[in-house]
Amino acid sequence: MEHITLPNLFFERSLEMDKKPFLWKKLNGQWLSISWKETEERVKQAAAGLKSYGIGPGDKVVIVSENRPEWVISNLAIITLGAITVPAFITNTEEDHRYIIEHSEAKAVIVSNNVLANRVALAINKNEICKLLIIIDEYQGFTPEHLKITSFEDLLDIGKNDVKSSLYNLNIIERDDVSCIIYTSGTGGRPKGVMLTHKSIYSNLIGADELVRQVGKMDHTYLSLVPLAHAYEYMAIFLQIYLKAQIYFSEGPEKFASNLLEVSPTLSTAVPRLFEILYDRIKLQIRLQGKILEFAFSRTLKLGKKNLIEKLNFLEKLENNTYCSLIRKRISKRFGGKLEAFISGGAALNPDIGYFFFSLGIRIIQGYGQTESSPLISANPPNKPKIETVGPAIKGVEVKLSDENELLVKGDCVMKGYWKQEKETAETIIDGWLHTGDLAKIDSDGYITLIDRKKEIIVNSGGDNIAPVRPEAALTFQGIIQQAMVSGDRRPYLVAIIVPDPELSSKLNEDELEKNIAEAVNEANKDLSQIERIRKYIVVSEPFSTDNGMFTATMKIRRHKVREAYGETLDALY
Repeated sequence: MEHITLPNLFFERSLEMDKKPFLWKKLNGQWLSISWKETEERVKQAAAGLKSYGIGPGDKVVIVSENRPEWVISNLAIITLGAITVPAFITNTEEDHRYIIEHSEAKAVIVSNNVLANRVALAINKNEICKLLIIIDEYQGFTPEHLKITSFEDLLDIGKNDVKSSLYNLNIIERDDVSCIIYTSGTGGRPKGVMLTHKSIYSNLIGADELVRQVGKMDHTYLSLVPLAHAYEYMAIFLQIYLKAQIYFSEGPEKFASNLLEVSPTLSTAVPRLFEILYDRIKLQIRLQGKILEFAFSRTLKLGKKNLIEKLNFLEKLENNTYCSLIRKRISKRFGGKLEAFISGGAALNPDIGYFFFSLGIRIIQGYGQTESSPLISANPPNKPKIETVGPAIKGVEVKLSDENELLVKGDCVMKGYWKQEKETAETIIDGWLHTGDLAKIDSDGYITLIDRKKEIIVNSGGDNIAPVRPEAALTFQGIIQQAMVSGDRRPYLVAIIVPDPELSSKLNEDELEKNIAEAVNEANKDLSQIERIRKYIVVSEPFSTDNGMFTATMKIRRHKVREAYGETLDALY
């Protein structure tokens, strides 16, 4: 691997790209860009400004912001000083912020808007270490006595007076130095601070670049949606720097579909939940456009899936290359017309959803990883996917199975450890192997199939081990069911919590809704083994969300939180 740190990578690319557009943000209905050269100047100014406030090598700076150019500029400025970025989700509560800021020993926080800034200010009210709050937008809120509050623009203005000092530490940064501490969003308990180095993230870029090359195009436009506080998107942004791509920041999940049309990206990342939403929307829109189009669409899906698995006969090829091709072009336009591939990560992708998009000509590079591996471990190569798997290990990563079939990972991608948690680090990295906690199997081609989380396996009263991911995927694949969580540890059978789709359920009365859900559960059970089938269930109207704490930021179920809310009701089903 090249001897390079992340800030050096950026400055090298900036020298090559100069005045070409780099970061794009929508403002007052218009997409506005900042060039590579302008970004570099702002990075140097922000770094010099932070240095003037005493931020130096090894110091921690928290970023609490939605995805926007200032996030990238702030992060690059922090690591240019040899300091350490601590990304935090904007969905965090005041208590979440207090824990992360105190635990990381952060000296400063960069925050985007008034609401978030007020929450952070309250979180650091009695913190003796964190004394600087930098606000990107205007602020009118609570100001603790010990806290210095300044604007992002003022930080840049301060830095303009001494830009040269911003680069003093650049050449003393080592590849093994920590670049960021990313707190796991956590499906259980307190989050742990994962220390990722310049080397660990850069090793991911090498592996990811090899995958992206398979989609063909080199002049990439990237649409960013997944929160930058997540290791998945944190690495993805550096991948775009590596690729010399233009980066557009989406206005959010609700505007993502319209942003795709406006931006016409070649690449974009998303979590599986987004694909499920797009899947439901496409199917509904096709259904509303008449039987002829619905038939053509159905054939396109069938032939597309068959073409992935086996060869088509002459007549099928003819169909696939005529009206099926027109259907695919029509779908492609919905995604901007230039999309080479979606990159899926953060949670498991339902294979049925994967086949659906591949059949429509929309390639999904399904990645698998963990924050502890920077985060990429494996991915389905776009030119040779096996949809039910998460692909083989990427370049530079070695994998094997333990005696219990737990997936173990070795390579430069593995974290340095958990910040201030030596015991947990020693339990997770043993003899250089990262113990992922995921149960898996590996086929003869090296493709990995995930079975489930080791700690989330349900052991029923008969001693059978059941992976909840299969019955949950079978339930949510039914149109009327938006979300589901199954339960049944030490019980004779599985029960479920079901959240109906609000759009579809709003058109039904109570009896109709009950009947539709019962039919959906029966349909899901047809694809499940005897022990995986759902015997009883409860229907709840409130969706799992980050707001109620039942979802992580990447839409994974926080099972302990759901059980806190519905445990007694589930127990009453037995």
